Amino acid sequence: MSKPVVLVDGSSYLFRAFHAIPLLTNSKGLHTNAVKGVISMIRKLQKDFDGSQLVVVFDAKGKTFRNDIYPDYKAHRPPMPDELREQIEPIHNIIRAMGLPLLIVEGVEADDVIGTLAAQAIEHDQSVVISTGDKDMAQLVNSHVSLINTMTDTRLDVDGVKEKFGVPPEHIVDYLALMGDKVDNIPGVPKVGEKTAVGLVAGLGSLEDIYANLDKVAALDFRGAKTMAPKLEEHKEQALLSKVLATIKCDVELGFTLPEIRNTDTDVSALLELFRTMEFKAWIAEFSAAADGTPAFELSASAGPADEAAAVVNLPAAFAGETQYEIIFNQADLERWLEVLKKAELFAFDTETTSLNYKEARIVGVSFSAEAGKAAYVPLAHDYDGAPAQLNREDVLAQLKPLLESEQHKKVGQHMKYDMHVLANHGIHLRGVQFDTMLESYVLDSVATRHDMDSLSLKYLGHSTITFEDIAGKGAKQLTFNKIDIEKAGPYAAEDADITLRLHQRLWPELEAVPALKAVLTDIEMPAMPVLFEMEENGMLIDADRLHEQSQQIDQRLQQLEQEAHNVAGQVFNLGSPKQLGEILFTKLGLPVKKKTPTGVPSTAEEVLQELADDGHELPQLLMEYRGLAKLKSTYTDKLPAMIAPDTGRVHTSYHQAVAATGRLSSTDPNLQNIPVRSEEGRKIRQAFIGRDGYKLVAADYSQIELRIMAHLSGDDSLLQAFADGRDIHRHTAAEVFGATEAEVTDNQRRAAKAINFGLIYGMSAFGLAKQIGVGRGEAQDYVNLYFQRYPGVRDYMDRTREQAKEKGYVETIFGRRLYLPEIRSKNVPRRQHAERTAINAPMQGTAADIIKRAMIAVSSWLKTADFDARMLMQVHDELVLEVRADQADAFAAELKQQMQDAAELKVPLVVEAGIGDNWEQAH
Repeated sequence: MSKPVVLVDGSSYLFRAFHAIPLLTNSKGLHTNAVKGVISMIRKLQKDFDGSQLVVVFDAKGKTFRNDIYPDYKAHRPPMPDELREQIEPIHNIIRAMGLPLLIVEGVEADDVIGTLAAQAIEHDQSVVISTGDKDMAQLVNSHVSLINTMTDTRLDVDGVKEKFGVPPEHIVDYLALMGDKVDNIPGVPKVGEKTAVGLVAGLGSLEDIYANLDKVAALDFRGAKTMAPKLEEHKEQALLSKVLATIKCDVELGFTLPEIRNTDTDVSALLELFRTMEFKAWIAEFSAAADGTPAFELSASAGPADEAAAVVNLPAAFAGETQYEIIFNQADLERWLEVLKKAELFAFDTETTSLNYKEARIVGVSFSAEAGKAAYVPLAHDYDGAPAQLNREDVLAQLKPLLESEQHKKVGQHMKYDMHVLANHGIHLRGVQFDTMLESYVLDSVATRHDMDSLSLKYLGHSTITFEDIAGKGAKQLTFNKIDIEKAGPYAAEDADITLRLHQRLWPELEAVPALKAVLTDIEMPAMPVLFEMEENGMLIDADRLHEQSQQIDQRLQQLEQEAHNVAGQVFNLGSPKQLGEILFTKLGLPVKKKTPTGVPSTAEEVLQELADDGHELPQLLMEYRGLAKLKSTYTDKLPAMIAPDTGRVHTSYHQAVAATGRLSSTDPNLQNIPVRSEEGRKIRQAFIGRDGYKLVAADYSQIELRIMAHLSGDDSLLQAFADGRDIHRHTAAEVFGATEAEVTDNQRRAAKAINFGLIYGMSAFGLAKQIGVGRGEAQDYVNLYFQRYPGVRDYMDRTREQAKEKGYVETIFGRRLYLPEIRSKNVPRRQHAERTAINAPMQGTAADIIKRAMIAVSSWLKTADFDARMLMQVHDELVLEVRADQADAFAAELKQQMQDAAELKVPLVVEAGIGDNWEQAH
């Protein structure tokens, strides 16, 4: 059977890649995210459809024949962003250098060119795959034509179209004509949505059939059928026009035919030059190897697993060199690999498990690699019907234990904290973890990409990995790893180890080249990982009864609030219905519309309700309290008791090192960072976090750490002196700004000064400050001006930081952590201003994150030798929570404060406040 023709809807992927991938720029400020996304997609298609003819089609500039028919066609589309426009030419140039035909036909759209080429292919009895994210293309699907969306990894054939849209491909255009398209400004029939369109088409057929049988519409089975016929009759002309606009033209006069379009050889030197301009380092390395004669793409035969021998699986490699992966079924091969690992200076290690929940996960198999391109997988607990005999899990883990627990044998992994937990579940305490590729990537550039293996492999190695979905399926039918065929599981698992080693070899030299970044990895992130592991293992004791009681109290209050809201509204309504809420707020009560949705409806989003509540409107105030309490109940008081691990009686969160761009930790399951501290209900939740019998909780928190870092970074004499003297910094600022002595400062003035102090370091405008402290915008601007007059060093720091960020493209913490700012040179003013605000705040947030991590590392080390019965339980923002024997609590708290204060040396004192209590709220 001949290979299919692959027709690529370049325009569809252009916009989707631009919006899906965070803005990236090269050192000259040229945006590159859409280039990266589109070319990655095309390269994936080349790999997946190796040997197929591949044609890329883009829309031409200017109007098309549809504008002649209907001048308002696509009239409401906003202009293309400058950041995207500048990437079109580089994309076209790269595609041409790849040797791929690039088609742009005036007067028609890319859809029409693709439809015409597909029709030509069918005439020659050739199958077609259309790569697109555009739903309109579903009308082209038939027994010869299917759609593939590489961004969602989904494929649609005839049955798939029926399942997705509810109508067959031949009626997609009727379905589209009825609904219209707001993006393309195709009018359709007003108030005909997806379900109505499906009901009409499924019941009567084509648009013409529907209009020939309007008397039968009322009997159809969809909501509103009885009143639909008059609406259809009224809008018949625009419905028929919409069908013309939505129909893809399949007979465009192209001036050439499909057989005449030919792929040409890749122009490697031109590609290299383009990749160098874009600064795509992984692709530069890959094609440099190809230019030097090293095979960049090599296919080798694969062998299936033998009963009593190691299976060798040679996979396609999208990077230089050939891969050799083994599946180990016998002791002799295991021993051979153990010798390899023992002699290796560094080896990659990975586990495959039954669950992503580290407390529940059990090992299904392990993989390792000591040399790029060579890796092995040892299946241990695959238990599907017909699974081949495997080595005994306990025996293999016993043989691995000395190696895995050895500090001398150095390991690298991807997200090794998870593997530490899994191994601990089997009695193995992983040591000697020298590197973690997730953290290497995160330290190198926290915002360049996601830091999962698939993303890192694509970015840094130019290689699309075997994904878990590839071997396990998706959705409700997705298999757990123990149920996956070993022939599929082996290459996937071995590749994980191989890619991990290759990623380290790619990333580590870049970090070594920048000593400050190297130190962030080796002195902060890597030592923090085992500390976080210990905290996660320790878990937090929760008083479930107290939370159950609070849930009941909140439930009673929610019922009261609902009744009060009904009374204020003068009617019963669903508090969770945006439509009902909007009608009551803006139509019945006549409240001012603050913001509209993209469809022009007054918004009832949280920020709108908050603004209305701040303006003193009663119903929004009730709604905000209702929403806040409902969220607390669903997120914490109801959920936390259900998350208590049965074997420990504690809640075990997961801390994430490689999520927040600034270096701050985040946590999930449960999220400990967002438990409110200012509300009474939030404090009650903290009361349920308790110490075990005979122990107290100690909560130690850095005082005003970001303001102290601001004083250090800015070097402002007045700020430095105020902190050196131990003054109340907000009272001191109020005295400076309001021209009073500190003794004369009122509570309101101190509150305003606090808003200024914190607002400015977070980039708050005078408008935002005015809203927060309840004054006019002009008065707020006067306060800001006075602040900068009294603290000129702060203004200098902000100006200097903005300029350095524009020059370098990044800012740094005191310890050398970098935060790259892709939009700092953006032509889009709001985006650039946001990047500038980030540039000012990130060094403070990032330095605070570095300090708390350094403190955790120091405290963990101290606890190993100190004569205290204590352990670390939680980290929340700038606070550590520990559990200590009750009779040692006072002495422990005093020494803990000193340990944390010594975590960094600034130009101002670091101050730690520590509290002791039976629960977190008391200690805090």
